[in-house]
Amino acid sequence: QVQLVESGGGLVQPGGSLRLSCAASGSIFSINTMQWYRQSPGKQRALVASSSSTGITNYIDSVKGRVIITRDSAKNSWHLQMNSLKPGDTAVYYCNLVSDSHIYWGQGTQVTVSS
Repeated sequence: QVQLVESGGGLVQPGGSLRLSCAASGSIFSINTMQWYRQSPGKQRALVASSSSTGITNYIDSVKGRVIITRDSAKNSWHLQMNSLKPGDTAVYYCNLVSDSHIYWGQGTQVTVSS
């Protein structure tokens, strides 16, 4: 059974940075996609960034140039470096793994951008 554990959320001032991490326990398929989603109050959960095992990364337009997704396949972990944070980035962030036709979710970590 694969479980995802997130860390790194918190309160940060506008313009600040945070790094979120997600670690997967258990065995995962080598062909996979590691992703980050976020959900703001009253809104649907939405994809923020993705990283495929083939090396392709994708970002939503609102975070391009400010956010970088990285992965360490050997450690089954991935990270989201967020810079120049804005109040609009405030949300619960969830890591997501698609592996061997299974979808796994982390428990979510709160990111609050406020002065």
